[in-house]
Amino acid sequence: MSPNRQFKNEIYEQFSRIGKAVSNPRRLELLDILCQGERTVEGLAKETNMPIASTSQHLQVLKNSRLVEQEKKGLYVVYRPAPMVCEFFLSMRRIAETRIAEIEQIKNRFLAGKEGMEPIDRDTLLHRIREDAVTILDVRPREEFKAGHIEGAVSVPLEELGLMLAKLPKNQEIVAYCRGPYCVLSIQAVELLNKEGFHALRLEEGVQDWRAMGLPVASGE
Repeated sequence: MSPNRQFKNEIYEQFSRIGKAVSNPRRLELLDILCQGERTVEGLAKETNMPIASTSQHLQVLKNSRLVEQEKKGLYVVYRPAPMVCEFFLSMRRIAETRIAEIEQIKNRFLAGKEGMEPIDRDTLLHRIREDAVTILDVRPREEFKAGHIEGAVSVPLEELGLMLAKLPKNQEIVAYCRGPYCVLSIQAVELLNKEGFHALRLEEGVQDWRAMGLPVASGE
């Protein structure tokens, strides 16, 4: 084998490590969640409904491919995406949305029969934000809100929404968002809010989409 051919083979073999690491749907879901904020293996296992042992094995594959990093914090080890990984994930998601028709079909089947699920478009929401004519709810877990959220949003995790209804305005539109177009937390939130007499809509974009578009993202409480 010529040195040139060996060089090419070795380089593309290393590139393929990334493809092999993201070829599993559960690992893709783990990356999606980690792009919302760092998590422990226990937290990820609970979020994905996987056994801790399986979650740990998937994280090890991602770590060996340098897609995630870990750090010891007190009694726990936390995981976070490596630099550029969230941008990579978002680009991969957008390519899939553009090229794979089944994605839209699956989404439409899931939303069929659910009332009020037409998403608000970004430009309309930005206009209503400027007019102070909307309340934005971030219904993700609170640690994800702290890691990064749409500027001006209020943290109301889905499991706390029922307790917060009395504090929400009924004379103003409410927009709920979560992790992006395939996160069901905002769908559940909009269903509950509309059932309780609010005018609620969902935003399909998540914080990563918002950040990629150069729109303001805040962190902290």
